[in-house]
Amino acid sequence: MELKWSVCLLLLGLSWSLALVHAQDEGDDLDVEDDLEEVGEDSMDGEEEKPPSPPPAPKVTYKAPEPMGEHYFAESFDRGTLDGWVLSKAKKDDTDEEIAKYDGKWEVEEMKDTKLPGDKGLVLKSRAKHHAISGQLLRPFVFDTKPLIVQYEVNFQTGIDCGGAYVKLLSQTPDLDLDQFVDKTPYSIMFGPDKCGEDYKLHFIFRHKNPKTGVFEEKHAKKPDVDLRTYYTDKKTHLYTLVLNPDNSFEILIDQTVVNSGNLLSDMTPAVNPPAEIEDPDDHKPEDWDERPKIQDPEAVKPEDWDEDAPAKIPDEDAVKPDGWLDDEPEYTADPDAQKPEDWDEDMDGEWEAPQIPNPKCETAPGCGTWERPMIDNPNYKGKWKPPMIDNPNYQGVWKPRKIPNPDFFEDLHPFRMSPFSAVGLELWSMSSDIFFDNFFITSDRNTADRWANDGWGLKKAAEGAAEPGLVNQMMTAAEERPWLWVVYVLTVALPVVLIIVFCFSGKKKPAPADYKKTDEPQPDVKEEVEGEGEQKAEEEEEGKEDDEKQEEEKKSDEDDVPEEPSPNEEEAEGDEDEEEEEDDGSGEKQEDDVLRRSPRNRKVRKD
Repeated sequence: MELKWSVCLLLLGLSWSLALVHAQDEGDDLDVEDDLEEVGEDSMDGEEEKPPSPPPAPKVTYKAPEPMGEHYFAESFDRGTLDGWVLSKAKKDDTDEEIAKYDGKWEVEEMKDTKLPGDKGLVLKSRAKHHAISGQLLRPFVFDTKPLIVQYEVNFQTGIDCGGAYVKLLSQTPDLDLDQFVDKTPYSIMFGPDKCGEDYKLHFIFRHKNPKTGVFEEKHAKKPDVDLRTYYTDKKTHLYTLVLNPDNSFEILIDQTVVNSGNLLSDMTPAVNPPAEIEDPDDHKPEDWDERPKIQDPEAVKPEDWDEDAPAKIPDEDAVKPDGWLDDEPEYTADPDAQKPEDWDEDMDGEWEAPQIPNPKCETAPGCGTWERPMIDNPNYKGKWKPPMIDNPNYQGVWKPRKIPNPDFFEDLHPFRMSPFSAVGLELWSMSSDIFFDNFFITSDRNTADRWANDGWGLKKAAEGAAEPGLVNQMMTAAEERPWLWVVYVLTVALPVVLIIVFCFSGKKKPAPADYKKTDEPQPDVKEEVEGEGEQKAEEEEEGKEDDEKQEEEKKSDEDDVPEEPSPNEEEAEGDEDEEEEEDDGSGEKQEDDVLRRSPRNRKVRKD
């Protein structure tokens, strides 16, 4: 019983805790934007200032990140202008004249629902337009002995239907003209998110130069194993980072968490190095080459009793036409209530006929029309005979052309040493607008990149986290998007209530000691055993029963050995003693003594 009440108290405590969490979530919703607007404001009303109350959340103030350490490019757009960036004036080839121009609009502004006033970024403003903008690096990046770290932030403020948000690291060439930046402008690396339909991608592509032919070929990294859907739909700012090391290893991170990694030599498609051997294009399969592993047994003969003409179905000869079958009545008849339409033209529409309806006479009959026996499976049907299949003694296996040395083979063990790049650019087509870019950074030092990320994206993450709604509001929002969650919520709330009712108010009443006297139900030997030794009590009762049986057997054997029977006076005296013992059982002290006497641990064998 005490255990049951402990469970009840535990359930009540959990319910109260949930209620407190609910109230706290509703009362502690944070508005970081309002807090930030109050920073620096002085009280002008002259009223006596009240003692400050503890803030509901830490205040986050924005400070533009400053590049520290060695870097090649750093842009936070907090100046509010596009100084240092070049808008493309080119036209895209092989495209309709109406959409060939790179006339998509770019603006430097804050996010629509910013949590950090003063934080500005580059925003793609146009839908269904070609956009191209680029910026020059402080100095070209040369792939030698230092790693490459590229990172920037993206926020799909209105979601993304079809479009990209990737960057291109434009190769350093004599012909590079940022005014004519187009999709065919040579680049060394393309990196970033891209989405169309339900295909969520995170590109990492580098252009590798064939050392034999000098032709560049795109190499694509394998797809990440994680689900990228959330990064495109949650309307939060995410940090995309590419780390490329001189040992050809690479890492792709989102929000400083690795989502993809690999090696340029083994995890790119197509492979950097071609195979050493290829199939001979001039080799052809011989005409007598036998690729059949099984053939029909040429020595097999069709059995004489095999009937190929036997039908698969035959009429059931045991079937009998049901009584009341209407042979002369059709299943369907013309509708007597139908009338020819007034605009019916027999010359154009032909002779009018009333529509067919089920024959009403057939509704009460087993059937109408000509009765036919039902069809059943033919027990003698075997189908067309075919000889059994056996192993082909002439089987030569699947033919493959022979291998020859690859004339285009080369081995590049250092694909990291790709073409240097001197500019970064965004060349995009998007069906969604208001894509927010911020805090571009290119360096060769990981610590410098992490410091820049913490000073920029770290503030956004803290502000967005502080402004997130409480748990209850998040649950309500999730239920609006997924109505089936209401069932989960109802069960979560109702289950503790049901358990409290079951455990607290439906317990079985423990019988009083006096109730055992009215029945033959066994009573516990000792109170301490009832409370703390449930299992031991059962074992002891079984041992007690065995001892009682032994005592009865010994008593009978002793009585058989006595030659004289007791006198009537002695029988009366024994009867009086038995009555006195029954009376003693009614009293409390005698009852406890009797219980202890009957306990297996205190019982001693009587001797007559």
